[in-house]
This record gives sequence, C-alpha cells and structure tokens, in this order.
Amino acid sequence: MNKAALFFILSIYTTSFLHLEAQSPNQPNIIYILADDLGYGDLGCYGQDKIETPNLDALARQGMKFSQHYAGSPVCAPSRYMFLTGKHPGHAFIRSNHEWGERGDTWDYKKAVHNIHLEGQYPIPDSTTTLGETLQFAGYTTALVGKWGLGAPETEGVPNNQGFDYFYGYNCQRQAHNLYPPFLWENDKKIWLENEIVVPGTKLPKESDPMDIGSYDLFHQKDYAPAKMQEAALGFIERHKDHPFFLYYASPIPHVPLQVPPEWYMKYVNKFGDEEPYLGDQGYFPHRYPRAAYAGMISYLDQQVGELIDKLKEEGLYDNTLIIFTSDNGPTFNGGSDSPWFGSGGPFPSEKGRGKGYVYEAGIRVPFIAAWPGVIEAGSQSDVISAFWDMMPTFDAIAGAKTPSDVDGVNLLPVLEGRKDQLDREYLYWEFPSYGGQQAVRMGPWKAIRQNINKGNIAIELYNLDNDLREQHNVANQHPDIVKKMTKIMAKEHEEPELERFRMEALGDVK
Repeated sequence: MNKAALFFILSIYTTSFLHLEAQSPNQPNIIYILADDLGYGDLGCYGQDKIETPNLDALARQGMKFSQHYAGSPVCAPSRYMFLTGKHPGHAFIRSNHEWGERGDTWDYKKAVHNIHLEGQYPIPDSTTTLGETLQFAGYTTALVGKWGLGAPETEGVPNNQGFDYFYGYNCQRQAHNLYPPFLWENDKKIWLENEIVVPGTKLPKESDPMDIGSYDLFHQKDYAPAKMQEAALGFIERHKDHPFFLYYASPIPHVPLQVPPEWYMKYVNKFGDEEPYLGDQGYFPHRYPRAAYAGMISYLDQQVGELIDKLKEEGLYDNTLIIFTSDNGPTFNGGSDSPWFGSGGPFPSEKGRGKGYVYEAGIRVPFIAAWPGVIEAGSQSDVISAFWDMMPTFDAIAGAKTPSDVDGVNLLPVLEGRKDQLDREYLYWEFPSYGGQQAVRMGPWKAIRQNINKGNIAIELYNLDNDLREQHNVANQHPDIVKKMTKIMAKEHEEPELERFRMEALGDVK
C-alpha cells in the first residue's frame, strides 16, 4: 500500500479529530536533538569530568534524565530508522548501514561529489510510515536538519518524501565523513559551500612536520557544516514560530573526523596540555590535538543546544516546547578518538568490541534528556527501560496524531509527566547483521547477547546488570531457565529481513 492510500484510510477515522487538534494553540512544539556517536558518559550530567557541557547539564536540571534509554541500533542508519518508524530491529526494513554499492564505487568520495547516483544510502520504501508523516497529518510543520542516511538523492527515500517539509544537511552519511564538505542539501537542491574537496583518509604530506599545527590547515576550511546546520535550524524556528513544529536535529557531532573550529580545540589544549598528534592511521583526517578536538566538538554541540534554547525563549516558545537530547549509538573506536581516555562509555567499557557497532551496553545505552516546562518535573530522573522505537508513539500522543498499529514502541508520555514509573513491556529486542551478526534482549535486570551469528554461533551470553553492569561475567550456565526464555524471545522477534544483505542464515533466513 502506498502512502497516499494509507493516509486516505487513516483519514476516514481521524481527520475530524486531528483537524481540531491542529488548530489547538496548546499543541507543543517538539525538538529532537540526535548527537552522532556520543557516548553515555560524554556529558557532565552523566559523569563526564573532562569535557564541559554546561547547557546540556542545565537542560538535565530543568527536565528529566533517563538512566536506561537505548538506541535503536549500534550504528547510524538503522538506529535512525527505528526512531522514525517505531519498529525494533527484528521488524525493520533497515537493520544495518547499507551503502547501496550495487550502483558503483559509492565509497569514492570525490566521484560521489559530482555523481548524484553514487551518493546516499539504500532508500526506505514509499510505503514506510514515518514519524514525520504522522506529525504532518496532525498539523505539524516538520524539518530535518543534519544527517539523513535513509535514502539517496532522487529516490523515494529522501527526507522530503518521508514526512519532512524542510531538509537541510547531509543526505549521505559517507559525505558526512568531512565536516568541511563541498556541499550540503537544502530540500532537493545542492548548496555549494566555500570548501575544497578533501577526500576522507587524506594524510599529511610526507614533508610536513606533524608537530606543527600549520601542517593541518587543509583539514579546516571556511564553511563548517555544523555551523551551517545551526543557521538552518534557527531559521526554521523563526519561520514557523506561529505554528506547531517538529524539528529533528540530527547533528553530525561528535562522529569523526576530528574537525572543529580552532578556538574550540584550543580551549582544551589549554586545559589538557600538549599531546601526541593523530596521523590518520585509523581513518578520516589527521589532527594535531586529537583529544582536544574531540572534547571541543562536544562543547561546540553543547553551545549549539544553548543557542537553540535561547532562540525558543526569545520567541516565547520555550514553555510550550518539548526538547529531547540523545545519541544514535555509543562512542566510536577509530578516527583518532580516544573513548577509554574520556570514559565515554560511562560505567561501561567502550573500547573496540564494546562500544559502537556492538550490542553491549556501551554500544546501545545512550544519554537521554527530556525537558518541557510545566509538564516534566525539573531535576527528575527515570530508571524506566526505554528505546528509540518509543519515540513515535510518544510524540504522536503528545501531538494528537494517529500511530500505525504495527509499531513496537510504547508511549512514554505518562513517564515524562511523572504518572508512571514503569512501562507495560516485558523486554527490548535488538538484532544487528553486521560486525559478525548479533542479537540482544534486555529483560528486567537480565541482558542476553549472541555474537558471531554469521559464523554459525547461536550460544547466548547472559549478564545480570544489577550485579554486573560492565557485562564481564557470563552466567548463562547458571541460569538455563533464563537462557531458554531469551532464546524463545530471539526466535519470536526476528522476522526474515526483506533485504537479503541483512539476513542471517543461522537464524533460519534464506540467502
């Protein structure tokens, strides 16, 4: 069924009700800020003691901080898909990054700059119902500012075909591997920036001095993509201040490469002192001060959140706006980042094999802050176990929108309002066909994990997070009853993926 038919059917039941809701002056604005690869422990309010995040710390004091919120996936594109569709990974169309390599050399950055048909990821189908669409139907003006990754240009998967009235940013997550890109998109038009084409992976010239900051000038140009995105976000708020809006702000920060204007990393050079340069041996771009740059990127994002809040207050919108801040997955392990040194995983190990790309806690448990004056109690905290696929039913409930019947998420509004401290849910389920093939289930204090499924492994690791938050002690042999339950859940929640590349033969999928 295409979207037009779906919305026609929905309208039979909901048009009158939603029309009244759309006219309500009390319909709140919704801003969902999604950081990229930000770890659970990267914010001051979550225990970070090296990186300064005063605006996000203040937002946590003004609202509610969740301690057990989970991303949709341990990597970018599928996590965003879960957020936008309300589906968990066992029912999702997109279950891992899909660079759509059948088209040609999609990883050739320079070719993709000039060839639109090499840019972007595999498109989500027109039949997909997204959060943007349900909120549009409820009368909201919708925008995506930042990184998309769910449909290449000139396909049915672009943001403007998936529920967003306005789009500004990167269509392609590979192009986002340079924060000084040659162009960004505004709706269906390329906006060329005053930056040279510098291909990710470019190293310092052999004759350059790696200790000289001037050797790195090529990697810091004029138009910084996050700054351009901030202009677009503030402009969207200004243009739509008199009408309910939904702003999905998908920042590319702090995903590597390590790129931030010099004043932001020099702040931390002064704080941390000198350090060894990163020469690009783990991908992306070199940097003279890698730790200072990573910290500076997060502080830059924090400053942008502060500017958004100031804009809302200036326009008289703050008291009628729900602001949520979170991250798409855990901290990365490459590109010169040093997650263990920062404690980016918080209480969870964040080295390679434990953070981004893996369903251990550091890979999928993320910070989650929600603030809404007069609705969410200031300084409150929640231990409710929740996930990205809860956002669609939650935002729809707030907006008075109709949620599709096949979502996996639940409405968090009673939790935000302080009316309920638990959800009517037995467990959360993940699967991830990359990085060896993985599954995970969170059920109460129990966490079950399967690794290396693509090698035929179906053995389950079992951890009791109440006693073993760092997932160091596999107790599967001691609790065969819990393992049996987890095995049944994994079988029940896994549906064979529509796309062959996401199938796992050990789970019974046909390849």
